[in-house]
Amino acid sequence: MKKTPLLNIALSQMIASLGHGDMLVIGDAGLPSQPGVPLIDLALTRGIPGFIDTVNAVLTEMQVEYHLLASELPQHNPAMAAQVAALAVPDARQVTHEEFKQLSKGARAIVRTGECSPYANIILVAGVVF
Repeated sequence: MKKTPLLNIALSQMIASLGHGDMLVIGDAGLPSQPGVPLIDLALTRGIPGFIDTVNAVLTEMQVEYHLLASELPQHNPAMAAQVAALAVPDARQVTHEEFKQLSKGARAIVRTGECSPYANIILVAGVVF
């Protein structure tokens, strides 16, 4: 049995398959999936699992080089922006929400949470452990 907190098989396998520069999207319940990009749907009910809880679980297994957020997040969801800023995720970069959706088309997977607050989406870009 695994010793790390992340128990979801599909998500753990996806993280294990990432290479340097690969993108993993973690999104709210409303973020559109992209044709051809695997969707790991964790959403159970409104708010479960939450966005921050999901990001924290992923960070227990994934080496992140930098991350991307929608530039609209601080204005439209300042509480979530503050929570993301408090995470141990390196090098924040911003793009517009439209650019975010376009970049999602090149992701290895999109993880859908039960989060129902605006712009609660992040792209984690895989780093290396050496």
